[in-house]
Amino acid sequence: MNDYLDQFIQTLRSEKYYSPHTCSNYRRDLQRFQAYLEERAIDNWTDVGYNDVSSFAAQRHRQGRKSRTIARELSSIRSFYQFLIRCSVVTKNPALDVSAPKSDKPLPKTCDPESLGQLLRVTDDHDELLLRDIAIFELIYSSGLRLAELVGIDLDDIDLTQQQLVVTGKGNKTRHLPVGSKAVIAIQRWLRVRPNYCRNNDQKALFLSKPGKRISTRNVQSRLNHLIQRQGLGQQISPHVLRHSFATHLLESSSDLRAVQELLGHANIATTQIYTHLDFQHLANVYDAAHPRARRKE
Repeated sequence: MNDYLDQFIQTLRSEKYYSPHTCSNYRRDLQRFQAYLEERAIDNWTDVGYNDVSSFAAQRHRQGRKSRTIARELSSIRSFYQFLIRCSVVTKNPALDVSAPKSDKPLPKTCDPESLGQLLRVTDDHDELLLRDIAIFELIYSSGLRLAELVGIDLDDIDLTQQQLVVTGKGNKTRHLPVGSKAVIAIQRWLRVRPNYCRNNDQKALFLSKPGKRISTRNVQSRLNHLIQRQGLGQQISPHVLRHSFATHLLESSSDLRAVQELLGHANIATTQIYTHLDFQHLANVYDAAHPRARRKE
């Protein structure tokens, strides 16, 4: 069973270009399912049926796992069995018709513009790492970046003159993003002191850590926590909250759901609706106002 699992993870890396973090999630989900099967004396992927997958989902629900977690685990199992079908190991996908129990999806947390203004309002030009931090958080909020996208940016990926940025997102897909004027100014200030941290002329990363290496995601979160305390904000803010806030504030101002979807790099617009707190009533109002055959009679 482990051999096929290893082959599947390798396929995700080489063909799908999934990140190490995503591959690790797939492996963890499938190993959990494998352990469940072994408890029931099932030691071959070919012996798994619909009832086995359904019982696994039911057990996870009884254990108090969230619907979102169970849905992700079922998605991992479905993807794995599609791989086994491709390899002619099995002929059917036992997870195809198994669904997770429905539950209300929590709204993503956001930060209001006033609080973000307080967070990013720093005038200390002598703290070089603080200049870097402000550039990082201005850029995340300006362009709606995922944390992994932010740390992966190289010097050649950003054009401050044109105020444009190229990032590589999920599935190794690239997208071109605008960069706001405040982010441009913050990055320019950081670039003036960046040579002080560059220990290697071949280092292409835009944002560097104190030892001169590409900054890590953990370091970014730590520095954000430090900035929150420094600025006296009484709320928890993560880099992902900055991305949520970008999407929410942009949608509130423009009402252009499709544009927000493109900027966020979402493959499915339904994801964007959840991401930006869009409810059905708002969509209905837009539809009624825009579609010539949907307008209601006076």
